[in-house]
Amino acid sequence: MSAVWQAAWAAVRRRILQTTVIGVVVLLSTATMVIALGLLDAASRPFDRAFAEQRGAHAVAAFDTGKTSPAVLKETARKPGVEAAAGPFGQTSVSLAPGSVSFLTGPLRVVGRGEPGGPVDDVKVWSGRWATGPGEIVVNATPPAVGTMAPFPLGGKIVTPEGSRLTIVGYAYTLSRTADAWVSPAQMETMHPTATQMLYRFTSAATQAEVDRGMDEVASDLPKGALLAAQSYLTVKAAIASGPGVYVPFLMVFGVLGVLVAVLIVANVISGAVVSGFKHIGVLKSLGFTARQVVSVYLLMVSLPTLAGCLLGTVGGALATGPLLTSAFQGMGMDLGSVGLNPWVCAAALVSMPVLVALAAVVPAMRAHRLSAAEAISAGSAPKPGRGLRIQRVLSGSRLPRSISLGLGLPFTRPGRSAMTLVAVLLGVTTATFATGLVGTVTQFGKATTHASAAQITVQPGQPQFGEKAARLSDRETEQMLRKLEGTRHVTADVHVPVSVVGSSRGVVADFLRGDADTLGFQDQLVTGRWVEGAGEAAASSAFLRSRDLKVGDELTLEVGGKQTRTRIVGSLMGQQDTLYADWATLSPLGLDVTRLNSRYQYLVQVAPGTDVGDYMASVRAADGGLYPRRNEQATTFTAAVLSLSSVLTLMLASVAALGVFNTVVLNTRERRRDLGTLQSIGMTPRQVIAMTVTSMAAVGAVGGVLGIPVGVLAHRVIMPIAAGAAKVDLARSTMDVWQVPVLAALGLAGVAIAVAGAYIPARAATRLAIAETLHNE
Repeated sequence: MSAVWQAAWAAVRRRILQTTVIGVVVLLSTATMVIALGLLDAASRPFDRAFAEQRGAHAVAAFDTGKTSPAVLKETARKPGVEAAAGPFGQTSVSLAPGSVSFLTGPLRVVGRGEPGGPVDDVKVWSGRWATGPGEIVVNATPPAVGTMAPFPLGGKIVTPEGSRLTIVGYAYTLSRTADAWVSPAQMETMHPTATQMLYRFTSAATQAEVDRGMDEVASDLPKGALLAAQSYLTVKAAIASGPGVYVPFLMVFGVLGVLVAVLIVANVISGAVVSGFKHIGVLKSLGFTARQVVSVYLLMVSLPTLAGCLLGTVGGALATGPLLTSAFQGMGMDLGSVGLNPWVCAAALVSMPVLVALAAVVPAMRAHRLSAAEAISAGSAPKPGRGLRIQRVLSGSRLPRSISLGLGLPFTRPGRSAMTLVAVLLGVTTATFATGLVGTVTQFGKATTHASAAQITVQPGQPQFGEKAARLSDRETEQMLRKLEGTRHVTADVHVPVSVVGSSRGVVADFLRGDADTLGFQDQLVTGRWVEGAGEAAASSAFLRSRDLKVGDELTLEVGGKQTRTRIVGSLMGQQDTLYADWATLSPLGLDVTRLNSRYQYLVQVAPGTDVGDYMASVRAADGGLYPRRNEQATTFTAAVLSLSSVLTLMLASVAALGVFNTVVLNTRERRRDLGTLQSIGMTPRQVIAMTVTSMAAVGAVGGVLGIPVGVLAHRVIMPIAAGAAKVDLARSTMDVWQVPVLAALGLAGVAIAVAGAYIPARAATRLAIAETLHNE
């Protein structure tokens, strides 16, 4: 083994470039594999992982304080099937009085809890602190996205109808949704709790039937009617699934592509390195090394840089995965600690990559195992004459420059190696194509559903009950004032009115529009049907139609303020929310004063090009201090997350593919030293050598680009509807038709760019070969 080690270590030091290429390829491939597996693992069960780490409650139960006592409820934790329990906590419902913070609408389910931790429902305080003293309250709110400020400030007041004032001292989040806000137990006593809350985790709770059995056991010895209500975690899980669950198809595509590229490039690099070392193997055999020792030398030679690259790649991939997961899941209602990198991913990469390298090396090395010393030495020369010779003769008869025709024929001299390089480039272009379509669809979806590009400003009259100043102007006067302001292009009045759908147990807050609604881009949201054209017509979101088993063409009877009106659904729109849009004229025959229907006006304003939005909002406030304008944001957390994920992973996979091209050119150059020396000796200039070498890979890149585009487009067409289905959203045609001719042309050149980027440096190195020394050595 001493001789084997010395021979392997000497080979590593002598072949610095080859060793470096192997180490870097393994590093990037391992990092890609860690990121891909980490994303797949995090996306597979985000809710389950977050729920387990928070020790979420399988059931949130409310008990009647008049029919059972806290001492009795504590004993329910000992019931068969109960794994853990927390409580009892006092619970009450708090309505909001004028003077309360404007971002809460109430009523709030408030629970008295002494500390955020516990055996069940580990509440995460992400801003401020926990409520411990009188007059303090902590509000349940989703943490903001990375790099953004907390959406609501600390110190705001919540005023109850009884006149109590509670100061917000912190914001916290619980995936179990056990409360809207928390106060200290002493504060809860002063608020006269109307129920007692208990939180349970069961040993078996995979289905709703098991959760129900667990609650039946808990309530079996309690008086009838003591259990007021019980919320299953499965209901919460279903509601949250349309959030981060949308990422799962995206991550699966990038994950699978990442693993495929990693496996392909590593196999290409290692097998090529072994083939190029046949001469070295022959020399070892001539010195007396046995066949097994020769194989051991070569395996050890490739294993040293492999282990170093694998270790560094695992660390780098782990460091890169954290920000990607944070970007993907933050702001979506998930605890970030639940979507961290699982240790098994790093372990799998550390084990699988060296095994993969060993398998890639063993197959060609065993071929050398069977060769004699003379045969092994001769096998290390350039490819056999005649490989690709016919192709090069055909190309030589063309009008192409000689360096170009020779370059186009080079890939045929090593067809297997060229094929593997072609597939690597193809996957790189596929990734870029899919990522481009993904970004285009998400961007189109955001524009269509937020109206931010059509209406840059939303103006809302103040609501005194929330501490805001009342508007001085009436509805019509406000609209006229906005239309007359300098810079106004379009104004749409939008009033949110709660309505009941006759025959359905669920109501909806409908949007009744007046003015320039046709300019808001609702047509881009249409999945089926058309947009509203007049009174008696409505357009609804796909979520609204699904939840009520309706379709385009059905008629609805809407009850508003005790009066009824008929409307027909003429269009289905994208959207996850329960939304219904109708023309203002639909309300007109009812003669209602919508200001008395718990409704709120808003005015969507589109300004003329070149108008300063800040100055325009200042003009609105100057015209009426009771009007509150705000800028509509175009970017969303989801859009930013998709952009960051697709950009990083696309660059990662493209870099690995380019490195695969680099390796191919290095191997080809080493094998063709004699040919290159001969060509330069008869007058080929360094520029022609570079052109020949780069052309050989550019041709491979061009083919990979042409083939990768349809594969990427197909992946986009298949995956986007699946992702939309996970979010319970139907996609409009406008969100899928994102491919333009310039974009496709650029993607077609992406394969060439990857190939040229990987081929240029070794092509430059090939021009620095000493001609006399090369020919003498050969």
